[in-house]
Amino acid sequence: GMYAVYYGPEGLQTTATRIHRYAEALDRGLTLCGYRQLNETYFDTLRIAVNSRQRTHIIANARKARINLNTMEPGVLGLAMDETVTPEDLQTLARLFDAQIDIESIDGLTTWRFGTIPMRETELLPQAVFNTYHAETEMMRYIKLLERKDISLTQSMIPLGSCTMKLNAAATMIPVSWPAWTDIHPFAPEEQQEGYRQLMKEVEQRLGIITGLPYVSLQPNSGAAGEYAGLALIRNYHIQQGNAQRTVMLIPASAHGTNPASAAMAGMQVITVPCDTDGYISVDDLQALAEQYQETLAGAMITYPSTHGVFEEQIRRMADIVHQYGGLFYMDGANMNAQVGLTSPGTIGADVCHLNLHKTFGMPHGGGGPGIGPICVSERLRSCLPGHPIVNTGAYHNQTAVSSAPFGNVGLLVIAHAYLHLMGGQGLKKATEFAILNANYIAASLREDYPIVYTNRNGFIAHELILDCRSFKAEAGITETDIAKRLMDYGFHAPTLSFPVHGTLMVEPTESESKEELDRFIEAMKSIRGEIRAIASGQADAQDNVLKNAPHAESTVVSDTWNHPYSRTSAAYPLPWVRERKFWPGTDRIDDAYGDRNFIGTVI
Repeated sequence: GMYAVYYGPEGLQTTATRIHRYAEALDRGLTLCGYRQLNETYFDTLRIAVNSRQRTHIIANARKARINLNTMEPGVLGLAMDETVTPEDLQTLARLFDAQIDIESIDGLTTWRFGTIPMRETELLPQAVFNTYHAETEMMRYIKLLERKDISLTQSMIPLGSCTMKLNAAATMIPVSWPAWTDIHPFAPEEQQEGYRQLMKEVEQRLGIITGLPYVSLQPNSGAAGEYAGLALIRNYHIQQGNAQRTVMLIPASAHGTNPASAAMAGMQVITVPCDTDGYISVDDLQALAEQYQETLAGAMITYPSTHGVFEEQIRRMADIVHQYGGLFYMDGANMNAQVGLTSPGTIGADVCHLNLHKTFGMPHGGGGPGIGPICVSERLRSCLPGHPIVNTGAYHNQTAVSSAPFGNVGLLVIAHAYLHLMGGQGLKKATEFAILNANYIAASLREDYPIVYTNRNGFIAHELILDCRSFKAEAGITETDIAKRLMDYGFHAPTLSFPVHGTLMVEPTESESKEELDRFIEAMKSIRGEIRAIASGQADAQDNVLKNAPHAESTVVSDTWNHPYSRTSAAYPLPWVRERKFWPGTDRIDDAYGDRNFIGTVI
């Protein structure tokens, strides 16, 4: 998107025209030397027909010139232009084929093969945003303008439960920009990938040790893709075993939110396993369902610790039940950051798990960029790991790929690799302990003001907690949405809203946050609880109050008119420390539920 903003329609068309002119110039030069170009219509890519002698000669020339050609198609050599190609590069490419290019004639080419491509008739990118920021200084300021609209870890903790919005340390991020990692093609010859192969091997070995499942595929591009890959792997395993009828997947109500959708995409029938009043999976119901569907049971998919924020105390028994009736046990690794160094999927009896490297192992999450969602499996599932039609990934039985690139977003793997090496075994364990400690510290501090929905028998939780806000509606007409909006005035991103329990807020502090930041969040939540009590007691207006009107944008607070019964200070600076750390929301309260349900167009 920013590429289009910076270059704009004119810049994009100029670049596209140049790319095509270079492709056509090379096409003409090779044709004059007797070669036959096979693409009747093309933009940037040429396919040159060659005999075996020519092929050997040209590939040898290319290797000497440190150039990779596409050699995957028999009898054909492929190459493509892009905006980085120079006239000198063009001449070098031509010399591989013992041809010459008339560089002076390139700009004069007019008989382009564009004429054989259906061309757009509408105006390209007419919006102002694509026609304004074409100087680097202007582009820099525009990006900064957008950045100021987004709250991030640079302002405060992001307490989103089940999302693990932890710190991406600068030391682990730096290698992403190194040309040695960025300037390599996914299909480059294996002998040019020795560094990457070593990096992948080391990450796979460490993930295998951490999970207790030694066979690893890095191919899935995200946690959701990892879910799909792991479930598809289970499906393929049963088919290989002659049990294609095994399509039922048992998924508890406490599962990670994407599990049912992933199972459906993998061709499975989802059966929900209920939970008891303490948030634990009902083992008796799991047993009954496994027995009921024993002829068609594919497996069970359990999140551990669960999205309810508790460790399932009978997790091994659950694995045994599923195995007893012919199913496989899938452990969703979404909450792996509460396991590393303490237990493992292999220890609890899992056959397969996926990992969110962007959650547990220090990579950017969500808007920070694409993720990596490796799957780790036991010996029995090793032969089902994803393969690739072009590159040997080490998979067996030529299994179907789940990503176009053979090893997924491997360019980002340097982040997780650095994180694993810098932390070491003891560091990873300590991170897990702090994640659990921080969550329990918040729970203990807020318990009197916000009941904790699920705890274990000793009153403890895992790495996240669910704050019960349901009673506030009867007490003061305040909902969990009002609290989430009001937190913006205190400078915090909202927790996870009404998931997995309606009328609640789910908080996950992660191990990244200091006690000082946890205390600020706790103080903000206690302050909001005081505001709710003020409404309930009649000290604050039931409708026109700081919670119902939150958040308060800067333009509203400094406006000439202020008709609320509370002060501007209480709206914008509810606690003393907010003033020096203030993050201003971009707008006042919006009806986000309406926006979710109705398509609203806008002109940028």
